Amino acid sequence: MNLSTANLGDWAGLPFFAQDLPAIATQLQNDTRNILPPSDQVFAALERTPLAKVRVVILGQDPYPTPGHAHGLSFSVDPHVKPLPRSLNNIYKEMISDIGSAPMTGDLRFWADQGVLLLNTVFTVPAGEANGHTALGWQRLAHQVLTATSAKPCAFVLWGKQAQSLAPHITSPKDGTNPENGHLMIETAHPSPLSVRRGFFGSKPFSRINTWLSNRGEPPINWTDT
Repeated sequence: MNLSTANLGDWAGLPFFAQDLPAIATQLQNDTRNILPPSDQVFAALERTPLAKVRVVILGQDPYPTPGHAHGLSFSVDPHVKPLPRSLNNIYKEMISDIGSAPMTGDLRFWADQGVLLLNTVFTVPAGEANGHTALGWQRLAHQVLTATSAKPCAFVLWGKQAQSLAPHITSPKDGTNPENGHLMIETAHPSPLSVRRGFFGSKPFSRINTWLSNRGEPPINWTDT
């Protein structure tokens, strides 16, 4: 697997790429399994949403392990994928409840183009083996990305305990007296079928993010592409 960092822009300055990526790339090169997503899409989330444009971070776990699904952005799938992965289907159910509609396909790249960083904690996965690359060291990149995006007020969406465990890497600015001057933190249950009814449904993340952005004088996110 040949991992190119040529299109990473400001993200390329993160220490991970000099200190950690060479060893991970070697491990991937020696892994004879089918690795997802394709090598040219591993860093797609960072390539699609430059650091300076990040307004929202939605933190996922690892890519979908089904061939043809993952394309480098958390929760997103290629537009032809039917049926939708169950977590994404539940996200759309909550979106319909929250703001009245949802996208026509599972392709969320139009979110990324508006400053929504769809960040996975782990960037690769062997086909059919969810969490199969959790020991490679990808998490250090996620930690550094969270710290970098914390430099200015940002909305962070942490669904589930695994995502919430990374909250310490989200640093200042934080202002409890004036939330618009600090981060918006949305921490609820994960949208997977196992936990979705433990606080994900009814959490209204999409309208909450847009209210926060509007209060800051920023344009809201078009969540539905309509």
